[in-house]
Amino acid sequence: MHAGSILVCEDDVRISELLVEALQKDGYQVRAAGTMREAIYLLKSWVPDLILLDIILPESNDAGWDLLRWIRDRSLVPIILVSALSRAADRVRGLRAGADDFISKPFQLDEVLARVEAILRRTQPRISELRLDVDDLRKQVIYKDKKVKLSPKEYRLLKLLVSSPGRVFTHQEILTELWPPDPETGGKTYANAQDVQKYVYLLRKKLEADPQDPTLVVTVRGFGYRLDV
Repeated sequence: MHAGSILVCEDDVRISELLVEALQKDGYQVRAAGTMREAIYLLKSWVPDLILLDIILPESNDAGWDLLRWIRDRSLVPIILVSALSRAADRVRGLRAGADDFISKPFQLDEVLARVEAILRRTQPRISELRLDVDDLRKQVIYKDKKVKLSPKEYRLLKLLVSSPGRVFTHQEILTELWPPDPETGGKTYANAQDVQKYVYLLRKKLEADPQDPTLVVTVRGFGYRLDV
């Protein structure tokens, strides 16, 4: 059984129900959307651990590509494209646009489940060596066997950092994750690098023995921040 949340964005009801049922049996929390509009509505208030995205959606033949770009402008959530488009050019386009994997239709359910498991194993925020456990279903953090209470933005910052331990996340990447651009304001955000520094410091206060000399959330001068492992 697995823990994690997944969005299935698929307009074919039969395929959507097949994927949802299989993923739920495997222990995942699953939501489904049949259109780009439905997916965006869900994603504005919910951040899944992974998205299964059909390229061709009811709005247009390019709706899946548009949704992929919309997500990547706001989040680093892993995305697996699932599509009847199977040309090499489509695969390359998808991967270059920010997808993490590409599965062609018709597919075998076992292959989909294996690829989902592989990506979540690589990206899910559980760092056993650091005795750090981020449980996204319960929105709960345990560090060195103690529960740590975080604000929503502190939690999202930590989840981003532990999604790729050792990787440097730039100020812009953190800004986009914590303050997604709002289409209603023309994609503008009023947050800046000082806001990022503020939340990094608040997170350090709750995790570090000495926030002034951090050993877990470290600064890489001129670039950003990383989780030290």
